[in-house]
Amino acid sequence: MTFEEKTIRSEIVYHGKLIDVRRDIVTTVDGQSSREIVEHADGVVIAALKPDGNIIMERQYRKPVEDVVFEIPAGKMDPGEEMEEAALRELREETGYTPEHIRFLTSSWPSVGFSREVLHVFLATGLHAGETDLDDNEAIDLEEHHIDELYDMVMRGELTDGKSQVAILMVKGLIDRGELDDYLE
Repeated sequence: MTFEEKTIRSEIVYHGKLIDVRRDIVTTVDGQSSREIVEHADGVVIAALKPDGNIIMERQYRKPVEDVVFEIPAGKMDPGEEMEEAALRELREETGYTPEHIRFLTSSWPSVGFSREVLHVFLATGLHAGETDLDDNEAIDLEEHHIDELYDMVMRGELTDGKSQVAILMVKGLIDRGELDDYLE
């Protein structure tokens, strides 16, 4: 059975610096209900792959989970910014790297139950090192890990960041299908 909820009424109930929260009154199979929806800028996720099969990873403290998270470089898109432009900017700011090639892989909804956010996943290759340009409130430690190690971590449930799981699985799939043979050593 397919049922589309129709919005009867919508209002912003919280307006913040990073998110807005909207409450919609919608039709349901049983009548009406309310839905609370987080509005957040879309984001980009960048799997920066080196010829030796290493991927640039980050560790940074994430307040919502009260822990240091092991993750792929990522960030939010600025208003009016194109996906690829945002991916290049975020990669340079967080890692210092600029790629010769950038390839769109997929888009993903990380939390469809309450958020409109879409994450756009890219593969960056032909990396050239440079200086980071972190935001004032960012503290990031960079590491390199081989794609096979990262894939095993995902499959063992040790790498729990969703956006990183998607990026790693996509890149591993490209490698396993031989689509990156010309790039990897």
